[in-house]
Amino acid sequence: MKQVFNLSKEQKENMIDLLQGYFKDEQGEDIGNLQAMLLLDFIIDKLAPDFYNLGVEDSHQYLTEKIDDIFEIQK
Repeated sequence: MKQVFNLSKEQKENMIDLLQGYFKDEQGEDIGNLQAMLLLDFIIDKLAPDFYNLGVEDSHQYLTEKIDDIFEIQK
């Protein structure tokens, strides 16, 4: 199942600006809007799902620990 990340136009524009700034500051090269947009699409498609899943796993672990704490009260 492919995950879909719905970003607003403003969020995408901000991310594109951040990518362009990164390349300018760290790599010393200017990339255009199209290059930054294609890179962002790649990151969203290929990398973001792994980060999202890590967040879900961390949240699950945290909530499981809190639920265990609540059940400790019963003992």
